[in-house]
Amino acid sequence: MTIPEIIAHRGASRERPENTLAAFHRAVELGADAAELDVHRTLDGVVVVHHDPGIEGLGAIQALTMARLATHRVRGEPIPTLDEVFAAVGARLRIYVELKGSDVAPGALDCIARHPTGPGSAVHCFDHRLVAESRRLAPQVARGVLEVSYPVDTTGAARQVDARDLWRQRDFVDRAFIEAAHAEGRRVVAWTVNDAPLMRRLADWGIDAICTDDVALARETLGR
Repeated sequence: MTIPEIIAHRGASRERPENTLAAFHRAVELGADAAELDVHRTLDGVVVVHHDPGIEGLGAIQALTMARLATHRVRGEPIPTLDEVFAAVGARLRIYVELKGSDVAPGALDCIARHPTGPGSAVHCFDHRLVAESRRLAPQVARGVLEVSYPVDTTGAARQVDARDLWRQRDFVDRAFIEAAHAEGRRVVAWTVNDAPLMRRLADWGIDAICTDDVALARETLGR
């Protein structure tokens, strides 16, 4: 059984409010190798970490200034900027940045360039056009494609944008897919995996990384 990388989904989201500094600090404490997070761009160009495109009671993030967004709390925790996350945990966790919104890639890549230390960073997205844009803007930053399907050409989307990582929803991952990706020198990340039997099965198949809400369970299951 291989020992896959353990990625904390939106930080330690089982124990702390997701996509907050508290969640990312807790992921470090639990022994995660990496954290996955979501980013949007504010009206004044700040890249912030939040899953949804809008804030209840405030509106769309892209229509809000950072000063306005700073007044909001997620279960008592402020919405952090991507710079703040890197400053807080970037030296201890690999940061996987999911691009949300058509205008966020340049700012996210600029932020990654400002924080070159630590175990490395990567971007990924459901909109593969943004992955292609990232390749053009910063080819040195690793890229990933998100999928919730099992295409006939199972690694075709990754080849089109020269993506290192194939992020695939757990129900569409099997041994054959992992072997096909490895034959091309690519990595497979399964999400979101929260039960021990599936973690063990994926590890037996040679999965490269597991994105999970339960870092403690993953470490116990995988013998970390």
